[in-house]
Amino acid sequence: MSLSPISDGSSVQIGALVPLTRPGWVGAGRHLLAGLELAVRDVNDAGGIGGRPLELVVRDTAADPRKAAAAVEELAGLGVSAVAGEYHSVVARSAAARADALGLPFLCSSAVLDALTEQPTEWVARLSPPQSRGWRVYADFLLGAGHSRIAVATQASVYWATGTRILRDHFAARGGTVVEFDMNALTPSALCDELVNTGATALLLLVGHPDPAVPIVKAVRGDQRVAGLLIGAPAGQPEFAEWAASLGEDSAAIPFLRYRPERLSPLGARVETTLREQLAQAPSFVAFEGYDTVTVLADVLRSHGTDRARIAESWPRVAVEGTRGQIRFSRTPGISVWQWRWAPVHVVDRDPGEPDRFRVLHAG
Repeated sequence: MSLSPISDGSSVQIGALVPLTRPGWVGAGRHLLAGLELAVRDVNDAGGIGGRPLELVVRDTAADPRKAAAAVEELAGLGVSAVAGEYHSVVARSAAARADALGLPFLCSSAVLDALTEQPTEWVARLSPPQSRGWRVYADFLLGAGHSRIAVATQASVYWATGTRILRDHFAARGGTVVEFDMNALTPSALCDELVNTGATALLLLVGHPDPAVPIVKAVRGDQRVAGLLIGAPAGQPEFAEWAASLGEDSAAIPFLRYRPERLSPLGARVETTLREQLAQAPSFVAFEGYDTVTVLADVLRSHGTDRARIAESWPRVAVEGTRGQIRFSRTPGISVWQWRWAPVHVVDRDPGEPDRFRVLHAG
């Protein structure tokens, strides 16, 4: 029920960047868009932005940095007040660079690369925690569980290379070791051959989904020579229902990073119920990131209007209750954008006895 009537005036538009087609992670894109759209509905039910309806202008990035940059250019020309969204880090980096160059506010929902822009910018803010924080939390979980020598199966990407470096530096400082395997040169079965003599007690999947991540899990779980090897996926692949659908029982006991608290706020619980009905499955943390993105932008638009420069100037004054806690942005050393510093970070896995249930293994 609306708190105030929506006028017949023009809408306030926000651009939304979402991977909705392959090779983008379509499942993540679907969840991100569901969160964005639900928040827009809630904003409009509460009277919109000063009586004007809030509207999303959605563009599919398909995990392509060039498509994302072109979309930002198009959206800027269409007159949107700000741009939101994106899941893939390399794509978000391209979008952020273009938004910065055009003077268009961009609130990034899900991408984690520390260097989202080459130079510090006033135009970009981010909800998801930086990769350096999340992946160090994950490394601490592994070390605490006794895994001091780990292997990583990786592919060529700035995101995977940065993650490998974070892990390598964190482990080296604590007497641990990281062994790297290039999955552009190895088959899953050949990877198993290599793992036998490494002495590694954990294998991390720094690779795309579903291929080669799913075939690697099947190969490792089916090879008695590496029985007992922990498989991990810090990038969060097991969060999504298609992971469980692809792997069945093998989808469980694979720890990953999840950016939501163990217990949601009353707002978060309500949003979770609605998203579950909308998606016909449990909403991922990415859906909550989408909802929180619009919640923040709506608050800024109500308080500071639709002028792009005023929106960008407002980042350090944001204080908004989201689904996963109070959101404030600050400057963080080594991070080039305005950052929600205290986004929740947990290491979780799917329960082997009940793969649709998640177990919290470690809190960051």
